[in-house]
Amino acid sequence: MKWQGAAARLAAAVTDPDSRWRTPVASIRRHELIPRWWERSPDGTWALQDGAADPEAWERSAYANRSKVTRVGPLHADHAEAGAAPEGVPTSSATLPSLVVQMLRHGRLHEGMDILDVGTGSGYSTALLAHRFGSSRVTSVDVDAYLTGAATERLAVLGLRPTIATVDATGPLPGRFDRIVSMVSVIPLPASWLAALRPGGRLVTVISRTSMIVTAWKTEDGGAVGSTARDWAGFMNARHGQDYPPGVVSRFADRIGQDGEEISTGRYPVLDVDEAWEVRSMLELRAPGTECAYREDEDGRRTAWLVHPDGSWARATGDKDQFPTVHQSGPRRLWDVLDRIRNRLNTRGGLPVYGVPLTITPEGAIHLSRGQWNATIS
Repeated sequence: MKWQGAAARLAAAVTDPDSRWRTPVASIRRHELIPRWWERSPDGTWALQDGAADPEAWERSAYANRSKVTRVGPLHADHAEAGAAPEGVPTSSATLPSLVVQMLRHGRLHEGMDILDVGTGSGYSTALLAHRFGSSRVTSVDVDAYLTGAATERLAVLGLRPTIATVDATGPLPGRFDRIVSMVSVIPLPASWLAALRPGGRLVTVISRTSMIVTAWKTEDGGAVGSTARDWAGFMNARHGQDYPPGVVSRFADRIGQDGEEISTGRYPVLDVDEAWEVRSMLELRAPGTECAYREDEDGRRTAWLVHPDGSWARATGDKDQFPTVHQSGPRRLWDVLDRIRNRLNTRGGLPVYGVPLTITPEGAIHLSRGQWNATIS
């Protein structure tokens, strides 16, 4: 494969001409880090792709600015047999290169710093860091022993030998660092990250179930101060085992199709909340732990669900421009929370999720405040 031209085009697409990340992106043989991957078929099933079987498609895929899913549920594409059709959600991927570069820029990285890359995945972000700052300055961690082992071997072929460790990143970390940049989302912020961050160090991560990028500098009291970026990103949640545990939508599947304790008419048309990133982020702040689901039928009729671990749930059904019928049950009225968020968005023109000042306690609680508005993530 003549990969150099494809890598150069990718670098031109995701970096500025004077960016210090242009040379690393143009130099890393990304296809060697993603020999096999999963593509979602039109019918919603996962189809295995083998790069060696079609080198031209391999090159197009590896050097496109797209995420490549490498693991679905507990099954990695490297271990799958032809014709395999795993069920579940993605549990690892090679993140789209522009997002990797975006997060590294937020890290304010410089020569001579010890850098922790959280979420090894395919090894691509680790490769960029090791190429730019030297392998001895880079550590990467992942909970998945296969991912860390495969990345170690594949990066060595590229001449890169950073430290890669198999650990649950929400627990104790292997070392002390000047910068921590996470390619997975977390909630709450692990206290171990602050413990591993040197005084004056900087961390960058995304809060789970939001698009909020937290950027913060460590303070003398062991906490941190910073803000959410005027930018957004989405990552898989940090996991603690081979797969994610069943979500609350599936746990309460027998309830959420029934009539609710309260039936009303919603104030706004049905929304796919997970795709409305600002609204989704605010929902997590107001009702932490809420999961969302959405379906649109062939006739255009839409249904959305909100489900919380405390047993609260809401279901709204209606056409595209119709005020929906809303069923709600449980300790709180989740659709009412959503309607209040959407009302604030409409009346004030925005929601306080980007560019918000924040402080972080040594235990990892994040306190956000703008004017008279405040929220805590803990």
